Amino acid sequence: MGGVGPAPKPQHERRRRNATVAMTRLPAEGRLGDPPRFPLPPLVVQDSDLAVLRERELDLWTDLWTTPQAVMWERTHSVLAVARFVRFSVLAENGNTKSATEARQLEDRLGLNPQAMLRLRWEIAPDEVAEQRQDRAARSRPKSARQRLRVVDPGVAGG
Repeated sequence: MGGVGPAPKPQHERRRRNATVAMTRLPAEGRLGDPPRFPLPPLVVQDSDLAVLRERELDLWTDLWTTPQAVMWERTHSVLAVARFVRFSVLAENGNTKSATEARQLEDRLGLNPQAMLRLRWEIAPDEVAEQRQDRAARSRPKSARQRLRVVDPGVAGG
């Protein structure tokens, strides 16, 4: 009558059942190439300058398709979801609160904030080439007068 609690499981039964899923690395430089055609018809909104809204939609659409997340949208055929996000975002920018709610929800589904990216298991790969370029540029910059001045130890200065 000695033991307390159940005996330990045999080694072959000790594996974790909730194993972690690997992160999908997205390229730091983003998606290359032209964006897909914006699939939604022009807005029909009363009391608004439709040309300004359409221009804002197309600008946002173009910007979004250069992001690292756009690589996954293309892979998962999410063009319509991105278009809806753009439409709702532009309407939200113009004071439509219902559109703001929809845009926020789509923002999460499309991985457009750090928490959503974590939930989707997406991470932006470090841009090692850019880091090397920055390091090289930092080393080649001329030193300031303060950096060029150095303290000389009188005991070492040959005295």
